[in-house]
Amino acid sequence: MTNPENLSAASALIGDPAKFGRVGEDGTVYVTTPEGERAVGSYPGKSAEEALAYFVRKFESLASEVALLAARIKSGAMVPSDAHAAVTKLKEQILNLNGVGDLATLARSVDQIPELIEGHKAAYEARKAVENAAKEAKRAEATLIKEKLVTEAESLALSESWKSTGDRLKTLLGEWKAAPRLDKKADADLWKRFSSARNKFDKRRRTHFAQLESQTALVTQSKAAIIEEAKKLADSKDWLATANRFKELMDAWKAAGRGKKSVDTKLWDEFKTAQDAFFAAKKTDLEKRQGTMAANLAKREDLISQFEALLPVSDVKSARHKFHDLHEKWDRIGMTERTKRAALEARLEKVQTEIDSLHEEVSRRSDPTAIAHANTVVQGLLDAIANYEKQAAKAEAAGQTAKALVAREAAEARKSWLAEAQKGLADFKQ
Repeated sequence: MTNPENLSAASALIGDPAKFGRVGEDGTVYVTTPEGERAVGSYPGKSAEEALAYFVRKFESLASEVALLAARIKSGAMVPSDAHAAVTKLKEQILNLNGVGDLATLARSVDQIPELIEGHKAAYEARKAVENAAKEAKRAEATLIKEKLVTEAESLALSESWKSTGDRLKTLLGEWKAAPRLDKKADADLWKRFSSARNKFDKRRRTHFAQLESQTALVTQSKAAIIEEAKKLADSKDWLATANRFKELMDAWKAAGRGKKSVDTKLWDEFKTAQDAFFAAKKTDLEKRQGTMAANLAKREDLISQFEALLPVSDVKSARHKFHDLHEKWDRIGMTERTKRAALEARLEKVQTEIDSLHEEVSRRSDPTAIAHANTVVQGLLDAIANYEKQAAKAEAAGQTAKALVAREAAEARKSWLAEAQKGLADFKQ
């Protein structure tokens, strides 16, 4: 048996393939086979040598395919089943080849390739096992890399460090793209988890910044309204009320919260400009009024001495008249420093309270209704005492000692009441 290791298409190419062909007088090209000659075609318009060379090249091309197949089998690079299919195809091509060369030797070379396939099958399988092992190792390594990327991405999905986490996820995506691919299903499953984690974070980040933008818009709107009012108040001369209102606006500004830094800074500058304008004008006005307030204080101190000179009161009517005249002068005096005026007004109130109390007492004592009521009470008690004494005398005359005692006791009780009533009536008459 011929050793298939030493047999290849090369043996069919030894020598000149053209010696297996000839060109007839009519230009037909023939190939010589063990079964005899057969026509393979013609090449019109060409010389006999060119026509023969054309069909030789077709033979050489197929012989090269046979040699290449044998070389791939020997290297272990070809799957045995694919090699057998290639042999079947080559046999059919040789059988139907319209070319010039040693077709019989070429056919025998192809017939011996199955032995070559079997001889190198173990080598192929060993090579395949090594390749599979290497492939599996790469797959395991790639799986480990991508699972690590997925685990980290999932751990970042709920992060609120928007900038640093977003940058890290971009880096992880780059590492994912650079990592080796797995089989389609495994790759798809891991990618689904990785992508889901990224999408979850991105959705939360978009929601956060959308809410932040909405909140910022509300802050800006609120502060714009505060600024508008502050500008209207900047020229106010109602110093106390406006100063209090500016304090309320400042509290409202703080309560509004923070907006976008650049916008917040611009809005604050506008608000502060209006506020500073008002307080600068207020300060200027206060400085102008310092001298006037000092003079007004001296006037009030002089008047308060005159008020206090009304005490003690001997004539309520005269005291009230003088107090009224002095108070009109007091009211006409201009602004005085608040803290010092408060102390003076406390002294003034003391004088007024004393005069008012005496006036109320005098009014009460001269009230006709009250006097009439007091007289009625006194007269009623006098009548009651006379009646009880009459009852007592009658009872004693009749020998009703107990009844007389009760009447006497009732009369005595009313006498004590009468004394108090008469004392009150005497007060009215003073």
